[in-house]
Amino acid sequence: MRISVNLANRPFVELRPLFARLRLAMGVLAVLAIGLWFALHSLNAKAAVARARMGALKTETYQYQHERQVNEGRMHQPQNMAVLERSQFLNALFAWKSFSWTAVMMDLEKVLPTGVQVTSIEPAISKEGDVNIRLRVSGDRERTVQLVRNLETSQRFLSPRLSSEQAQTQETNRSVNAPVTMPGAVQFEILSGYNPLPAKPVKETSAAKDDDSAKAVVAKKVKPSSKALPKGGVVKAPAQKGAPQ
Repeated sequence: MRISVNLANRPFVELRPLFARLRLAMGVLAVLAIGLWFALHSLNAKAAVARARMGALKTETYQYQHERQVNEGRMHQPQNMAVLERSQFLNALFAWKSFSWTAVMMDLEKVLPTGVQVTSIEPAISKEGDVNIRLRVSGDRERTVQLVRNLETSQRFLSPRLSSEQAQTQETNRSVNAPVTMPGAVQFEILSGYNPLPAKPVKETSAAKDDDSAKAVVAKKVKPSSKALPKGGVVKAPAQKGAPQ
């Protein structure tokens, strides 16, 4: 009978599979490190290009700002003040004339609830061309709140908000031209931005004119002749010289 006796102080452990797994994990980590290094290098290159482009844009912006300051200083000279004031007056006049009251009335007609009266409309045009409207309306409180909600859902009126609220009394409505209001009516002041109607593109109008002109040319070509054919619908050819008739 054979008996195996292990006299070692520590039991034998096979570490070869563990080392193989460690080598595999180290290889995977090395590949990931190399990939991340290439990705970081490409991102740094893109960031450098973006910084260079941003620097060029900032330099160009500074040049334009300097040119603008020079031109503004030139326009504020005493010999050019008359031209500056005239240009500012004409720009303000053009901006005021560009406001369409008809478009505002049509847009308000779509969102105005029954029982709410618009007492005044005060448009204000900023230097950037933005249009802000101050509306004064009177009517029942619930319907006026519904008007504000309708303005919020409209595409023409931007960020409407209530500015003030005042209860109307009989003393307020004693003037001759004041509108007749129901008892318990409330007067609201609403501030809102306004998005005016977009201008009609020139390409569409020119294309429509071209279509109309093309139709007119085709109509002229298709116009029938005014000469009538002889009876029977047969036209005789002219006789040749010397041929027997």
